Amino acid sequence: MFHQLLTEDDTKCLKGIKNSVNDPDGKLSNWSFNNNSAGFICNLVGVACWTEREDRLLSLQLRDMKLSGQLPQSLQYCQSLQTLDLSGNRLSGTVPAQICSWLPYLVTLDLSSNDLSGSIPSELSKCVYINNLVLSNNRLSGSISEQLSGLLRLKRFSVANNDLKGAIPLSFENNSKVDFAGNSGLCGSPLGKCGNLSRKSWKIIIAAGVSGAVFSILLGFGYFWCCGRKTKSHPQAR
Repeated sequence: MFHQLLTEDDTKCLKGIKNSVNDPDGKLSNWSFNNNSAGFICNLVGVACWTEREDRLLSLQLRDMKLSGQLPQSLQYCQSLQTLDLSGNRLSGTVPAQICSWLPYLVTLDLSSNDLSGSIPSELSKCVYINNLVLSNNRLSGSISEQLSGLLRLKRFSVANNDLKGAIPLSFENNSKVDFAGNSGLCGSPLGKCGNLSRKSWKIIIAAGVSGAVFSILLGFGYFWCCGRKTKSHPQAR
């Protein structure tokens, strides 16, 4: 019974994808759901299963199909998916912040070469099994969240050719420059220094400024305290 419910979820996922995206070339035309035989969804274009006898999705690769629309919310029913490749299409909208909750076992997520906008969700840090996160060639904006540094299995991270800005988290300093190129507002390793000073220099300057401000405040309190004591010690004659 439990297996049947999982199979129904995967079928629901694929149905939702087909119904929510525009498919001008009919690449998904063979996605028919009238067949109830075991493993039928494993023969659909772009679909791979764990085994041929089991309708449990392992991989969904629909790259270069000219698909348009937003990332389908029905992906939340493909929970066993490990690879999602929708690169080279015309998908728009934002990267769903819930995608790691929808697909908790993702190893590869490739959304490159689409028309996605908005920020890179910090919630992508919840994709704890991810090895490859490719978001290059979109219109993503904002900064790269420090929380993505927590992706300990990440081997490839590419955000090239977007509209990102700010400092690249230190955990990516050994990555290839190519994976961050094409973002005029990004700085820091591996692209180089932020402005005329390195990130370390900026931290030293900021720390020094904060320390100086604290010292000035304490000095001011000390001065007023001393003045108050002198006033009490030498009251004015009446």
